[in-house]
Amino acid sequence: MGEKLILVVDDSPTDRSIAEHACRARGFRVETAAEGEEALLKAMELQPDLILLDVILPQKNGFQVCRQLKSSPETQAIKIIMVTSKSQDSDRFWGIKQGADGYLTKPFQEDELYELIDKTI
Repeated sequence: MGEKLILVVDDSPTDRSIAEHACRARGFRVETAAEGEEALLKAMELQPDLILLDVILPQKNGFQVCRQLKSSPETQAIKIIMVTSKSQDSDRFWGIKQGADGYLTKPFQEDELYELIDKTI
């Protein structure tokens, strides 16, 4: 199958780039999306092994994207880690309730990201 594919979804070019480079450094293939609808289309098309999904996105937020992906037979098996600056317990609960497989708070250390990826895929 080759190396695993990660879809990084974040509306911040800086945050998207940080996550992309961290994943590439670990040998993952990486695709990116800047907003929710683009993420949904790429998830359907690419069938990534994992999506690093920002919560705060234009138009459709990460919770809505997660819920939609997890409710579709075509994408429900894709692992999703919510990545966000929203660090309250209620945000974490809401992310997991939408079907997320993990939750990572920004700013994160690369070691935190790697550990969560390793546990998830």
